[in-house]
Amino acid sequence: MEKHDGGGPGEVRFDDPWYDALASGWGEVDGTGALAPAVPAARSGHQEHTGGAAHVYLEVQRSAAFQEVRGRYRRFVIPAVAVFFPWYVGYVVTATTAPGFMARPVVGVVNVALLAGLGQFLTTFLLAWAYARHARLRRDRAALELRWDTQEMTRNARGGER
Repeated sequence: MEKHDGGGPGEVRFDDPWYDALASGWGEVDGTGALAPAVPAARSGHQEHTGGAAHVYLEVQRSAAFQEVRGRYRRFVIPAVAVFFPWYVGYVVTATTAPGFMARPVVGVVNVALLAGLGQFLTTFLLAWAYARHARLRRDRAALELRWDTQEMTRNARGGER
C-alpha cells in the first residue's frame, strides 16, 4: 500500500488489481441502515497465509474453483473460435480469390459478397451476445465469489484490513 498525493491526511490506497469499490459494496448500506461490510466474510476453510500476495494468487490459480471458471471459459471460447474464425477467413479469402463468385447476383442488385458481408456483421453481433450471456449465466457469479475469497486471502496475507 502506498500514500497518494491529493487525498486527505491518512487516506491510503491498496494497489490491488482485484479491488473494485463498487463491486465490493464499500459505502453501501445494509437493510438496517448501517454500512454494509466491504467484502463478504471469508469462507470457513480459509487459514492464515504466509508468503504474501504472490503466494495467494498462485494458490488461487491452483484451486478447483479457479480451474472450474477457467474451464467454463474455455468450453465456450474454443468452439466459438473454431466456428467463427474459419467463417471469417473464408469470407476474406473468397472475396480476394473469387471475385466472380462474390459478384454473382442473388436478388436484383444484391450479390453474394453483400450477403456474406452482412452475414459477418450478424455473426459478430450474435457471437458477442452469446459470449455476454454465457459469462453472465455460467461464469460471473463463480468468478466474483473467487474474487472475494482472493481479496480476503490477500488481506490476511498482508496482515491487515482495509
